[in-house]
Amino acid sequence: MSKEVIIRTEKLSKSFSVGGKQQHVIKNLDMEIYKGDFTVIMGSSGAGKGMDKPTLGSITYAGKEITAMNDDQLAVFRRKHCGFVFQQVHLVDSMSIMDNALSTGMLTGQKQKDLKNKAEKLFERVGLSNDLWGKFPSQLSGGEAQRAAMVRAVINDPDVVFADEPTGALNSTGVKAVLDVLTDINRSGQSIVMVTHDITSARRANRIIYLKDGGILGECELGEYVTGDKERHKKIKEFLEDMGW
Repeated sequence: MSKEVIIRTEKLSKSFSVGGKQQHVIKNLDMEIYKGDFTVIMGSSGAGKGMDKPTLGSITYAGKEITAMNDDQLAVFRRKHCGFVFQQVHLVDSMSIMDNALSTGMLTGQKQKDLKNKAEKLFERVGLSNDLWGKFPSQLSGGEAQRAAMVRAVINDPDVVFADEPTGALNSTGVKAVLDVLTDINRSGQSIVMVTHDITSARRANRIIYLKDGGILGECELGEYVTGDKERHKKIKEFLEDMGW
């Protein structure tokens, strides 16, 4: 049974002008992301793994072209369909983590009472107890702040959560907490697309896409994540060695 494609890129290119010369980060990239997958994108620095507007080519979401949308249309689309988690949490420092989550949900017109109930359940789901909900981001550990950012990212029930190096600034305890949340979100049916350089993080994926010189060099299918699967780690290491990582 074939998987449903949720995101497709066709002839996607991204270039920058540096010193009067064009630097191509992505070149004619054709890629498919499948619904319900936990997809990890890896590659060397400068391989084109980040999130940005393309220079050329198209991106379709569930069959709908989004590359031609203007900024307002893109903002509405992102609020409705996408959640974003970054290495730096980008929470609003002057707001409690509860208010950070509520302010994002209110952009979609949800009732405040319903939204608060949802936020409370999500905070509990990611292991943040109610004594933390009124705290500001600066009062939390890195792992706690990142989990709070995840609540904000998923409060609108996005179809896809994009995570860009979400564990890059965390200690081992924080890394596990964040990865557990992403895995849990994925198992509940949401698609995950994560960019990472970290093998421990990559183990959570069921599919790894490796980028080099602006294109796909190789892919690795891993199946469902199982804790303590040593063969999984070995398979990823061998795949990355083949890719020249």
